[in-house]
Amino acid sequence: MVDIPLVDAVAAVRDELLVAAAQVGDDPQVVFAVGPVEMEFEVELRADAKAKAGFKLWAVGAETEAGVSRGRTHRVSFTLTPRRAGGGDLLVGGAPGRLSGPGDTSRRLPD
Repeated sequence: MVDIPLVDAVAAVRDELLVAAAQVGDDPQVVFAVGPVEMEFEVELRADAKAKAGFKLWAVGAETEAGVSRGRTHRVSFTLTPRRAGGGDLLVGGAPGRLSGPGDTSRRLPD
């Protein structure tokens, strides 16, 4: 795993939601309103000369966490509720050309 800035992790979720919202199209048959998105990370506070406050939060991977003293990592969890910029629910749907069903299941383990 790679350490990434916490702001980039949140931005990646936002970007994926925007892609799903763009796939709704003009005549969706079924759409879903996005509810609360819960996120939880192990983070490390590091000095950063470029950050205005002088520190930056990094989501750390399992390998990194093992090498960092327990006192320097913290668990952060928060809930985001996506909304459209003008207000209202964010609606998401599937891609117009997407095949129905679960897709290729040949690699799944038997029950």
